[in-house]
Amino acid sequence: METGEIEDETIPLYRELGIGVVAYSPLGIPTKVSRLGFGCVGLSGAYNAPLSHEEGCSVIKEAYNRGITFFDTADAYGDKHDNEIMLGKALKHLPREKIQVATKFGVVKWESEGHRLYAVKGTAEHVRACCEASLKRLDVDYIDLYFQHRVDTSVPIEQTVSINFSDFRLTTALTHGLDAHFALIVAKMGELKKLVEEGKIKYIGLSEANVDTIKRAHKVHPITALQMEYSLWTREIEDEFIPLCRELGIGIVAYSPLGRGFFGGKVVDEAMPNGSLLANYPRFNGENLEKNKLLYTRVSNLAVKHGCTVPQLALAWLLHQGDDIVPIPGTTKVKNMINNVGCLGLKLSEDDLKEIGDAVPVDEVIGERELGVFSKYDWKFANTPLNHYPSSPSSSSSLQMDKKPQIQHSRVKLGSQGLEVSRLGFGCVGLSGVYNAPLSHQEGCSIIKEAFNRGITFFDTADIYGEKHDNEIMLGKALKQLPREKIQVATKFGFVKSESKGLPLIEVKGSPQHVRACCEASLERLDVDYIDLYFQHRVDTSVPIEDTLRAIPIEALLATLIPFNLATVYLKMGELKKLVEEGKIKYIGLSEPSIDTIKRAHKVHPITALQMEYSLWTREIEDEIIPLCRFNGENLQKNKLLYTRVSNLAIKHGCTVPQLALAWLLHQGHDIVPIPGTTKVKNMINNVGSLGLKLSEEDAKEICDAVPVDEVSGRREMRLLSEYTWKFANTPLK
Repeated sequence: METGEIEDETIPLYRELGIGVVAYSPLGIPTKVSRLGFGCVGLSGAYNAPLSHEEGCSVIKEAYNRGITFFDTADAYGDKHDNEIMLGKALKHLPREKIQVATKFGVVKWESEGHRLYAVKGTAEHVRACCEASLKRLDVDYIDLYFQHRVDTSVPIEQTVSINFSDFRLTTALTHGLDAHFALIVAKMGELKKLVEEGKIKYIGLSEANVDTIKRAHKVHPITALQMEYSLWTREIEDEFIPLCRELGIGIVAYSPLGRGFFGGKVVDEAMPNGSLLANYPRFNGENLEKNKLLYTRVSNLAVKHGCTVPQLALAWLLHQGDDIVPIPGTTKVKNMINNVGCLGLKLSEDDLKEIGDAVPVDEVIGERELGVFSKYDWKFANTPLNHYPSSPSSSSSLQMDKKPQIQHSRVKLGSQGLEVSRLGFGCVGLSGVYNAPLSHQEGCSIIKEAFNRGITFFDTADIYGEKHDNEIMLGKALKQLPREKIQVATKFGFVKSESKGLPLIEVKGSPQHVRACCEASLERLDVDYIDLYFQHRVDTSVPIEDTLRAIPIEALLATLIPFNLATVYLKMGELKKLVEEGKIKYIGLSEPSIDTIKRAHKVHPITALQMEYSLWTREIEDEIIPLCRFNGENLQKNKLLYTRVSNLAIKHGCTVPQLALAWLLHQGHDIVPIPGTTKVKNMINNVGSLGLKLSEEDAKEICDAVPVDEVSGRREMRLLSEYTWKFANTPLK
């Protein structure tokens, strides 16, 4: 069909049923799109076999004839960018000026050892290369709406969206005191705005961005649309995103509006296509799918009531959420597309909408919405670093830490006394130098604050960490720039360092005077009124654990005719409970105690947390924990084989080795809170990515089997500290 054959008067009644709604950005720029869009991804094979270009073009042209003018694609869709090429061919048969083309950049695919891997890339060179390649494949002069497919969390969003290159170049950055590495980042990250100025793209959009990123991006350049998954069974965006977008005048493009075909009857009324990617999605797996089919049945019954099909009802429900929401259902069949368009004629009352929404309670949907390999790129983890750098020569060159909302991750309860902490903690010890040179307080505080911005609220330190208790002092400085009430601080007492003949000596001390002095000194160094969780760093094996925890008045002891020297021991070891009663500490923890010590301690005062070494290669914490170093000579070479196995599994899961190791640990239970530490922000951000990795029981077993504990070479602890591990942490009987 040639362009000239398609006249407005030949387009059927569908356009009169609501297609052609005009949405406006805050600047009053009309961004007119059809009320219903068309997602092209499936034409190149995603959940089914790909169509030929001739077949795909026929579907696209028929969609246009039915009133759809808004077509969505991406450079990552299809083999060798096939989807954009197909859409470009279809556009040759349609009036370009009446079509709104949306495409995306940022997701990079490649193969490694038979595995498909993904990453997000947002350098200036990549942004420009992607845009110009998309223009060529689509064979158009401009792209109407250009989405960042996923947020590059390594780059401040302000720099991705808006840097004036005519004013800000590398030489300018260097004259403003920025180091060359960051100056290069700033100088290359503003291509989107430049592409708008050149007329190669008209409007900018974000996909799977979080609330903070949207706000920050919109401040420096208008964001026209946000593309998010939104359907009857995925409604996460309703609480924050929709109100924010309406406040800012941003339209919402709803992808997967039929739940990846679920509400279109895919795999419900018909069998799963062979080789379909759907089989890997948690909601479409085995028992999950069977349970979710009950939700489909409820909607099907309501569709009968309304005299329509299930997809029509699901799309109509979505359209009724607001005129600023544009669903983009896709299909490979013309009949399905025509059926979808029929949703525009369906009118629903408020009671109807409630009834439909109630038929699919989000807490009854079984399974995660996204593939594990993609989950780390969804909006929950899409915060970008703070924008420390000037965007023009007139900007201040000082690097200030901007305030920004904290990412919210799941939280867990430690113990049964009410202490709630972030799912992942942060071990501060390395900031003061253990396996590396210590950081300055400014550098260390920056990492702690960025960890908080990434959703970490649980920070672990100790009075022995760092030279002259440096670690607690550093954490205290960081706390002054964070909301104390949202932070859980854990510190420890008990280790005493000394030297003899030039050799470092360590002993454990637990007298009441020492316990109290340590606590009050920690409060002063941290500059806080209370410590959330106070650990006995190592058990004092000269004193019954009951006496360490429970204060007994001297009069009561003497009245029992206990010998005076033993009464003195009882008297001096009860400071922990007294400190709780005084409000100086909230909860008590033990580190490296034996099983017997834990049981006895817990009988006399609640123990909130136990701190032990636990990782893929140290798993026998209830049986035997090994006390020497693992990083020497032959041992290290043997252990590298274990790393290689885990590295191969990380490739399979599309993640890094640290992310896989932490995800395995998190999978062991919600009562286990890892506290990985690092001196680099990029490593901390990488660690947080573990929270988005979902593992099945089979995955967890495969990872575990890759590191058999009996194949780990070497003991875990240095000889200097070996006598203070849990294996030797029994105390005398009371």
